Amino acid sequence: MRLYRRFVSIAVLGLPLMAAAQVPVIEPDSNSGYGGGYPVAAPESGGAYVGGGATAPASAQGMLFQQLQQMQEEIAQLRGMLEEQQNQIQRLEQQGLERYKDLDSRLSGSASAGNQPSTAAAAAELAGAGSGANAAPTQAAAPAGDPAKEKLYYDAAFDLIKAKDFDKASQAFGAFLRKYPNSQYAGNAQYWLGEVNLAKGDLQSAGQAFAKVSQAYPQHSKVPDSLYKLADVELRLGNRDKAQGILKQVIAQYPNSSAAQLAQRQLNR
Repeated sequence: MRLYRRFVSIAVLGLPLMAAAQVPVIEPDSNSGYGGGYPVAAPESGGAYVGGGATAPASAQGMLFQQLQQMQEEIAQLRGMLEEQQNQIQRLEQQGLERYKDLDSRLSGSASAGNQPSTAAAAAELAGAGSGANAAPTQAAAPAGDPAKEKLYYDAAFDLIKAKDFDKASQAFGAFLRKYPNSQYAGNAQYWLGEVNLAKGDLQSAGQAFAKVSQAYPQHSKVPDSLYKLADVELRLGNRDKAQGILKQVIAQYPNSSAAQLAQRQLNR
């Protein structure tokens, strides 16, 4: 009985040793960065298991990253083009606004409110006189040296601009220049004839009127402005080189004028 108990005790104590002897020992893999030789998932392989020191193939994530980077570069280029176009539109809008303000200020500064009834009648007379295509300049000639009457007719034509009746205004200024070619207001009338034709969209007539200011009235104060406007007309007609030549002429001959500043700004654009 005592011998049987000793045998059972030895058998029970020997069981853990036998179990331990059956477990295989795995040596760590020296080439693996993770140790133990266990398979690991390569982060860039989308979850595929790569054993030991194997290299993962090119991944879809890398390709997507390259495509995303290329798209970002293209978007940046498109944004640059869009900003440039927006700047051009803003410059054109600013030019139009400046021209409108300039025209409006000169109209306001030259307004004469004291003789509206008389100028209305004179405007009708000038518009009627200007509608005759074959009217001779001397037929309606007024007595020389009558500044008051000259101003009356000049203001009448000018009032038609303020009323935005550009067709009649063009006829009135043309009639005024035929009626009073040597008037002190003739230079202004010639300039405003160009402005009226420009407002009508008649670029050819506008260019001719602006050019005649410097030809017929070379000492007039409106010459720099008329040359600048002539350059603007040539630019609209597509004559870029001719327009640039006129702008340079304004800067060279009239450096202290406001027209020279506008001309330099236009050349810089």
